[in-house]
Amino acid sequence: MPIKPVLAALGAMLLAGCVSIGAGGKPPEQLYTLTSVATVAAGATSEGDVAGALAVTEPSVPHHLDVLRVPVQVNANSLAYLQDAVWSEKPARLFQRVLAETIRSRGGRLVVGAGELEYAAQTALGGDLLAMGYDATRGRVIVRYDAMLRLPDGTVRTRRFESEVTGVPADATLVGPALNRAANDVAAQVADWVG
Repeated sequence: MPIKPVLAALGAMLLAGCVSIGAGGKPPEQLYTLTSVATVAAGATSEGDVAGALAVTEPSVPHHLDVLRVPVQVNANSLAYLQDAVWSEKPARLFQRVLAETIRSRGGRLVVGAGELEYAAQTALGGDLLAMGYDATRGRVIVRYDAMLRLPDGTVRTRRFESEVTGVPADATLVGPALNRAANDVAAQVADWVG
């Protein structure tokens, strides 16, 4: 037996093991992520005093969003999770990256994320990601973010941002792109607000 097909089969088995969700569970066909539509060009640089930077922190989330599944609002009092819809990582972290990249792409600010620089920045954007899921009662996806901007003088500003995409069937292949569109819309609204 030729060695290349054996190595290819072995590699496929190892890869399948890497994306398994749960003990003995069948790996999902695909993982969902959020990608920013506003990006910074390769090679672009920014610099400035870290005290003047904007720290974009990971938002807090309710328990039903602190998982790798996409929540579905079944009715006013019930939640479920969308079949075959699995995030590549938790939604709060994905949204933080889209938000930071969108603000960074505007070119007006030095934006820092997680790490030591985050704590040195005197301006910080954080908040609560309250909704990022599918509403089965209305056939829509919704992203809702309560932003909190802390300014260097100690002033705190808050504002709620929301975006929905309607006419979305309860199909994982359609819900994922709609959530990405809504998350990018919220990120653009926040970027306009932050300036």
